[in-house]
Amino acid sequence: MASHISLTTASLIVFLVLLPISYGGSVPESDIDLVEFPLNLEFLEAEFFLWGSQGYGLDTVAANLSKGGPPPVGARKATLDPFIRDVIYQFALQEIGHLRAIQSKVKGFPRPLLNLSAASFADVINSAFGKPLNPPFDPYANGLNFLLASYVIPYVGLTGYVGTNPNLQGAASKRLVAGLLGVESGQDAVIRALLYRKAAAKVHPYGITVADFTNRISNLRNNLGKSGLKDEGLVVRPVRGAEGKSRGNVLAGDKFSLAYARKPEEILRIVYGGGSEHNPGGFYPQGANGRIARSFLQKSKAF
Repeated sequence: MASHISLTTASLIVFLVLLPISYGGSVPESDIDLVEFPLNLEFLEAEFFLWGSQGYGLDTVAANLSKGGPPPVGARKATLDPFIRDVIYQFALQEIGHLRAIQSKVKGFPRPLLNLSAASFADVINSAFGKPLNPPFDPYANGLNFLLASYVIPYVGLTGYVGTNPNLQGAASKRLVAGLLGVESGQDAVIRALLYRKAAAKVHPYGITVADFTNRISNLRNNLGKSGLKDEGLVVRPVRGAEGKSRGNVLAGDKFSLAYARKPEEILRIVYGGGSEHNPGGFYPQGANGRIARSFLQKSKAF
């Protein structure tokens, strides 16, 4: 009898383990704007990774996800080796999945106008170095340049998800954002690891190391965000590394090696390129979409 009960219990446990886990449920009204806001960055990443790896964008593979928003400006296929192209294409497909996931929970909004031109990225790099590079930085020229340009993007979204999570009320919202954060963190880790392997290499034709590029980009984002240290390059002073003992900084984190958090206004200051959530520019020449982003633009017009 005891063995029969044991067998039945074991069978039940196996059955429960094999049941598919459901992450259903609706996003409460209090969470909708917070869950929708990241669509702005997910659109940016999806388009940049698709165009860079394949030479076409969201309108070719999943036009319904753009919800009628304008196609990006200036994006094109990058000159990538097979390995980097494969990695970036996987990122692109993941971003399509993220768009589907968010839009399955909230209504969403049309894709904003995105400026993915080489000149747009060159502006970021020029700002990071405080002077124009000659020739202008071109993210589509080669694999290393594309990885450096990619360094600019997913980490910003990662910090946004970290900042959003404590403000969410619903279980479905928290589960969704946790899932998005996990993959965005993975993308950032892959990009940083690939660049870290070449940290001491010099970026042609500038004679500037990869590590210096990342440090400058991170410092720029800190300055634009206007909320202190929330960004770190690949090589730092040991006191800034993990446990205050490492110059290598393959993953960015605070003194406890926890991810930094950013608010929506900090993110907008960075991606607009000018340090103000009220003035569109940079990758979003007409501003980001959604109630949170548009509310900052409306405040700008009120003054």
